[in-house]
Amino acid sequence: MTFQAPSGTNSLNVAISEHVARIVIDNHQRKNAVDLAGWRALAALIPELAARPDVRVIVLSGAGSDFCAGADISEFDTVRRDAATARIYEAANSAAFAAIRTSAVPVVAAIRGICFGGGFGLAASCDLRIATEDARFAVPAARLGLAYPLDAMIDIVTAAGAQMARYLTLTAQPIDARQALAGGFLLEIVAPESFEERIGKIAAAIAASAPLSVKASRLSIMSVVTKDPLVARMAQEAGDATFDSADYAEGRAAFKERRKPDFQGR
Repeated sequence: MTFQAPSGTNSLNVAISEHVARIVIDNHQRKNAVDLAGWRALAALIPELAARPDVRVIVLSGAGSDFCAGADISEFDTVRRDAATARIYEAANSAAFAAIRTSAVPVVAAIRGICFGGGFGLAASCDLRIATEDARFAVPAARLGLAYPLDAMIDIVTAAGAQMARYLTLTAQPIDARQALAGGFLLEIVAPESFEERIGKIAAAIAASAPLSVKASRLSIMSVVTKDPLVARMAQEAGDATFDSADYAEGRAAFKERRKPDFQGR
């Protein structure tokens, strides 16, 4: 089924099928650069989709041959012209990254071609990142004289490591998919002809898993990364909840009966 994206932008296409929501950034004339309205729409869209009972995983991609070239620089003279407007703009950036990072369901980045700047930030905030062989990555803020938002930098360091984050931000130089894979930023590289099939299989595997177990695992991993006592407590509670769930009973029954479990998320 199709889904109406938030008002204010026509650059996001959304479709939902078999518990998988697909968001496509569609501004291919500008290599899927995101304008201010787009950042705000993403921040609203992710939690709205994640709250739906028919969505268990979100796949984020770009239209055509590129993932996302980052922020739409063509509007910077208006929306990011000085410190005051930059703070407003960065708040919209950060809200989009946070919506992905804290999403109630996993978010998978399906990356083709260019993944630069804010696009790199979007990918870094996702749970998993899979790319084609032609993917290229960069954080070119230093070429524009800008500073990257702190929360987005945390995502980059977490996803790519401190040394790779330094290289990308200090040199503003791009890296290819194999360098991104070697640095740990990518889960895997897939040939273009097999890319959609592979993304579909990963999304389907997540969608078929017990939602409460997925939630507990993601919170546990976040607890390890953030070392936040509140997140650790949430992870413990989420883990405890799985043992009293109908899905745990279904998982045991399916194992005994040698069939695929039918998890309902409760």
